[in-house]
Amino acid sequence: MSTTDNGSLEASTMKAVLWRLIPFVMLLYFVAYLDRVNIGFAALTMNADLGFSATVYGLGAGIFFIGYALFEVPSNIFLHKLGARVWIARIMITWGLLSGAMAFVTNPTSFYIIRFLLGAAEAGFFPGIILYLTYWFPAKTRGKAIGLFMVSIPLSAMIGAPISSALLGLDWLSMRGWQWMFILEAIPAVILGIVTIFYLTDRPEQAKWLSPGQRDWLSAKMAAERGAIANQHGEKSLKAALLDKKVLGFAFIYFCVVLGSYTLGFWLPQMIKSFGEMSNFHIGLATAGVNMFGVVAMIYWTRRSDARQERLGHFAFAVILAAIGFGVCAATLSTPIVAVIALTFAGMGIFSALPTFWALPTTFLTGVGAAAGIALINSIGNLAGYLGPFVMGYLKDQTGSYSAGLVIVSALLSCGALSLLFVTRMKAPSANTQHPA
Repeated sequence: MSTTDNGSLEASTMKAVLWRLIPFVMLLYFVAYLDRVNIGFAALTMNADLGFSATVYGLGAGIFFIGYALFEVPSNIFLHKLGARVWIARIMITWGLLSGAMAFVTNPTSFYIIRFLLGAAEAGFFPGIILYLTYWFPAKTRGKAIGLFMVSIPLSAMIGAPISSALLGLDWLSMRGWQWMFILEAIPAVILGIVTIFYLTDRPEQAKWLSPGQRDWLSAKMAAERGAIANQHGEKSLKAALLDKKVLGFAFIYFCVVLGSYTLGFWLPQMIKSFGEMSNFHIGLATAGVNMFGVVAMIYWTRRSDARQERLGHFAFAVILAAIGFGVCAATLSTPIVAVIALTFAGMGIFSALPTFWALPTTFLTGVGAAAGIALINSIGNLAGYLGPFVMGYLKDQTGSYSAGLVIVSALLSCGALSLLFVTRMKAPSANTQHPA
């Protein structure tokens, strides 16, 4: 086959894979992330209805991530063994049912229990999709694929914010608006979970929607890449991946970035509310505006990173931008316009950093080591989703301001960017020290 023919086959194959998989997994993550952070909008009325303090709310919002972290690695191992189609469907159906159950919390205890179970149910979804994309997208196009998938984060806030805030006014049949919001926004997860069973394909060699030539090319390409990674870094066993210092280093960096992400996800509506008298709907529109810039920045930055085949500089710049944004916001909370602009830049930095980050660890992990390593990075990183809301809520109760919490977020993001210099210089264990699982 000539170089031209091979290039044409590659282009047509990757176009088919992109259009078949990315819009669907984007939709799945849109629903997942909306169900995860709609608690931030519920809090606008739920906290008063149930008598929750900022500390109680922060602990409940964050305890989701304890269940999430505990079950993350086992869930990704099951996905690797059983296939994405069945396992992702299981995740979506269970999390949808539990998300709807949030409508029936009555006190802090029930709030904590359902949030914990929701985290356990959703564990493995995000790293599972990241792992799944490594089966289908070669390294040089993976940044774009992950970036498009993760656009769902700001999109869920941008589109979901006005919807969630509008639903807060739906007081009907002796139920409050926040209860209806949880129920109505949970239904798509259950429906899409059922659709997933019939729509997703586990591996390229099973893709009947590709031509035989496309299937053969993609299967050979991905097998060659897995072999190259195994030869260079060693195909890590489950234990080796979990103890790899480079994996743990990336986990800390991701922890810092996730802290910034969930600061926006859980607290942005309430911070905007604190700037002055606004209706819940207008708070939703303002939140959507901040996230709209995040969408644009994420798409542009991942395309730029792929075009230049450069990851480290793009990731570091985005993290530093986010750190500056949160720091400026902490210093200007008394000037709402400046504070919102600073939060917008913080969001642009965070949303640009997230997909760029995931193009890094997938370059040295493969096989069961990839399933375990990606899950461990994500589970440790998402512990920030527990710590961040709790600390922010506690400091808000103690000081009456969001400033102290924002300063901590800014400082940790700076630490994450600095840590990148050391982690990327670590050498992965050589292949002869590994024992494939």
